[in-house]
Amino acid sequence: MPEPPAPHGLDAQGFIAREGSLARVAPAFRPVVAAARDRLAALFGARLHSAYLYGSIPRGTARVGRSDLDLLVALGEEPRDADREAARALGAWLDEEFAQIDGVGTLLYGRARLLSEPETHDLGWFLACLCTPLLGDDLAAHLPRYRPDSLLARETNGDLGRLLPRWRRRIAAAEDTDDARRPLVRFQSRHLVRTGFTLVMPRWQGWTSDLREMAAVCGAYYPERAGQLRTAAEYGREPVGDPAVLASYVDDLGPWLAAEYARVHGVKTSRPED
Repeated sequence: MPEPPAPHGLDAQGFIAREGSLARVAPAFRPVVAAARDRLAALFGARLHSAYLYGSIPRGTARVGRSDLDLLVALGEEPRDADREAARALGAWLDEEFAQIDGVGTLLYGRARLLSEPETHDLGWFLACLCTPLLGDDLAAHLPRYRPDSLLARETNGDLGRLLPRWRRRIAAAEDTDDARRPLVRFQSRHLVRTGFTLVMPRWQGWTSDLREMAAVCGAYYPERAGQLRTAAEYGREPVGDPAVLASYVDDLGPWLAAEYARVHGVKTSRPED
């Protein structure tokens, strides 16, 4: 079996170190981040508890004209449909205004849900470890520290088996064009690589958000799937519109990964929205 990359991403006590910081935002993206911060404050006012960046921009790995802006917004109460529409409109404005980004994704939740017990090892972990504070009081102060263990693996990505039927429906409903399929390839590629990584994360005892490294780590433990994972990592960065790729995800790699995940870690606890 090939050796995986050396583990990293933990602090001296063995907890997952929070990734990203505002100091790592490249100069090209600082006007985007500043505009997002100001507009979010104006848009939600006193109802805004806090806002965060996540993804490649706060990690300092974003590519000008290729990377998107990822935001998580916590409101003091559960968001309404009007709030989601306002966040969508803000994202569309930012995408139109700033050529250095390619799209905006905004996650919108109420403070109570983010701090709820069922979300402790899913949304709570995501906020505490993968999100960079942008506005307001950091909710990570109310969350525990996290180790790369089987519980975290199960509660973050142990729902792939439930997701695959939805993926098949989205593929079937998509227009028969490369342009329509590329976003699906990008999303599903990333999701599968990340799920593959968290499958072996407790054995590796480290953390990374780099798709290529995630694929390499999982592939070291499952060499028979290493080639598929490497290819998926590349498609997560540079997606194609090939329908055969999507078919391979929902008919081969995805079902195998869901079954192996359930065998090793169990299935993620159901949520009311599942």
